[in-house]
Amino acid sequence: MAAVAMAVGTGNIWRFPRMAAANGGGAFLIVLIIAVIVFSVPLLMSEMAIGRYSRKGSIGAIGDVAGRGHSWVGAWLAFVCIAITFYYSVVTGWTLKYVMVALQGKFTSGVSTRALWETFSTNPTETIFYHFLAMLGTFVILYQGIVKGIERFTKILMPILGVLLVVAAVWALTLPGSSLGVKYLFQVDTSSLLNPRIWLEGFTQAAWSTGAGWALMMTYAIYTKPKSPIGGSMYIVAMADVLVAVIAGLAILPTIFALAPDMQYAQQALESGNVGLTFIYMSELFTSMPGGAVIAIVFFLCLSFAAISSLISQVEVGVANLTTGGFPRKKAVAIVCGVAFICGIPSAYSIDFLNNQDTVWGVALLLSGLFTSVVIIKFGVEKLRRDHINQAGSKITIGRWYNVMTYLNPFVILTILGWLIYGSVVSDPQNWWNPLKLSSTANMIMQWLVVLFTLIALNKWLHKRFAGNSRHIRE
Repeated sequence: MAAVAMAVGTGNIWRFPRMAAANGGGAFLIVLIIAVIVFSVPLLMSEMAIGRYSRKGSIGAIGDVAGRGHSWVGAWLAFVCIAITFYYSVVTGWTLKYVMVALQGKFTSGVSTRALWETFSTNPTETIFYHFLAMLGTFVILYQGIVKGIERFTKILMPILGVLLVVAAVWALTLPGSSLGVKYLFQVDTSSLLNPRIWLEGFTQAAWSTGAGWALMMTYAIYTKPKSPIGGSMYIVAMADVLVAVIAGLAILPTIFALAPDMQYAQQALESGNVGLTFIYMSELFTSMPGGAVIAIVFFLCLSFAAISSLISQVEVGVANLTTGGFPRKKAVAIVCGVAFICGIPSAYSIDFLNNQDTVWGVALLLSGLFTSVVIIKFGVEKLRRDHINQAGSKITIGRWYNVMTYLNPFVILTILGWLIYGSVVSDPQNWWNPLKLSSTANMIMQWLVVLFTLIALNKWLHKRFAGNSRHIRE
């Protein structure tokens, strides 16, 4: 349940429906499933095997597996995850705000949801306050430990989230005209499969949504039993993530098509981005539907539950690394939550900065997958599969397809990243090279390089503190 909660988050409810609608519907879903099988499942298995073998945070774990010269890779994984946390907590705060708005019954006829969003999003006092609430809730849960905190929370949260989503999807499918949304989600245009953009977005969605390359599974594996099954567990996590995304799509897209006054409105909603689709257009539909005030509560509760469950796992990555380095757990929780709140303030203050960070560190997950695959190759792909994934007692045996996918992943990722850079040169020839422009590819690469060079320069210290002299984590 904890692992599924790690994977299931706003990437399923907040991101997937729009990405599917914008990238060919059924064609995007096919690419996503391929990406999950080729990229996510092997990487999740590898992360779990490494984490369980080492029983350390990502820095110590990678140092143990790949040697002292590669501890920076574990630090990169942790940094990317925490960098995403800085703005993810802000988005979590948005969901908490809209739960309050829904509970206050403000989604009524005549309310301008665009004005409601703009009033909130341009008020730093409110955005920073709800960002603080998100981090405070995460701190309270993690401070109680693994069993009392994470496990107890997710055992309650995940069934509730599942029920709410199913109820929302069933209700949406009963609406007149909802079949257009179903058609939009599942109809396959085979020519779309030749569009490189769909493959880029599909692999990015797979990494973002399943948690592959975040070091999340590597961290959660620390607390598993020595003979906990890896193969079956990771299939369940990955497939559950896709299933929740599809259910969320069936809740949102049919609702938009059924309740939109015309096709132009529906199209505008689908093209309005993550913020527009969720907090403006979906909210506007709640004001016009029968029982919309109640449905709004259900929807934003789903969104906030999903966001908090993922936020917890992201913060735990930093906590596990500090604990490996000798910090007491409760002190590590306080440090990571405090730093995440402070470093998240710029994203709470400026949506432009948040969008920049979302692009930079979202795409950086592909680099994380690349680095992890290289580490596994160095350790020995067959050795990891034979001795750590298919250890004695495993009911599901993972075949050599895992080896093929692990060797193939670096080439796939490099191809996707190369196409991204080439595409930006062609589509934005005047700005792609300018590192001072937030939307440019050069700005993204510059931020990557600054972090990479810093971590490589600190590699010796990182290995000594978090790998060489580190300790196994105990609950």
